[in-house]
Amino acid sequence: MNELRHYFVVDTLRNGTTVTIRAIRPEDKTRLVSAFKNLDRESIYTRFFQYVRELTDQDLRRATEIDFDREVALVVTVNLGDEETIIGTGRYVVFEEAHAGRSAEVAFIVEEDYQGLGIASRIFRHLVQIGRQKDVSRFTADVLSGNQAMLKVFANSGLPMKQQRDGTVVHVTLHLG
Repeated sequence: MNELRHYFVVDTLRNGTTVTIRAIRPEDKTRLVSAFKNLDRESIYTRFFQYVRELTDQDLRRATEIDFDREVALVVTVNLGDEETIIGTGRYVVFEEAHAGRSAEVAFIVEEDYQGLGIASRIFRHLVQIGRQKDVSRFTADVLSGNQAMLKVFANSGLPMKQQRDGTVVHVTLHLG
């Protein structure tokens, strides 16, 4: 789906801020580094389940140079002056399961100053729409049990959801059918 490389939607957040939701591009590496530096340590831990100090060149290539078939990544940006700034990202990575068909693991991160404005829910709706077009039957996610905001995004998605707790991690399965 080469057209996904050009995915682009303008939206308005709850607070009136205009944002762009678009496909990530290889030239977003510098923007991604800046966005990462703006994240609180706890937000990084919540997303990666470990403390990460910086993104390596390999991390940046993997995050921005994707095929849009087995992996889809969207960014949410705002224009601050003349600068396009990434304030959120969401992606899914497809894995094949013999008994479940085409499934994908989904993940998000939103910069703290913009949390609570519906960004993760918006990204998720776009990823669901794209996933359905690409015959993804379900999304999975591992979420720290303390990340109630993300669990709420999934619970409020309207999709059939199953949760399984394993220690401090909640494994979420959402059916796209």
